[in-house]
Amino acid sequence: MRMSDLVAQYIMQMLDEQNGSAEIQRNELAGNLGCVPSQINYVITSRFTPEQGYIVESRRGGGGYIRISRVKMDRGTAMMHIINSVGSSLDKATAEVMLNNMLQRNMIELQSAKLIAAALSDRTLSQVEQDKRDTVRADLFKNMLLTIE
Repeated sequence: MRMSDLVAQYIMQMLDEQNGSAEIQRNELAGNLGCVPSQINYVITSRFTPEQGYIVESRRGGGGYIRISRVKMDRGTAMMHIINSVGSSLDKATAEVMLNNMLQRNMIELQSAKLIAAALSDRTLSQVEQDKRDTVRADLFKNMLLTIE
């Protein structure tokens, strides 16, 4: 498992244990997990975004912290928020992160996530020109999410 996956998993566990809100100290967390503080920043900025259903607040300085809160919204509102956040282009890695977040929040079933991931894979899109794949992937993803009940 990659370090970024371990950091994300640790933070997710903290969120689950603390009712959807966790306060962390970046240097302390990096020390506990055996990584550099910039790795913590990378994970927070890439996996705990408003588009993925999180609010991140930070306070710098000696007593500084990073507070991550899971936004509570109904499934329909969350789904539309995700669809609107996709935009006109979507790379494979971002699509996978979004699907994993939707799975963790019980917004979609595992089988649906697997089907969507297969449809969005580079293998499936191999006949699409490389410079157009992310645009096609975004359109596919949004339309598939609109049809999930």
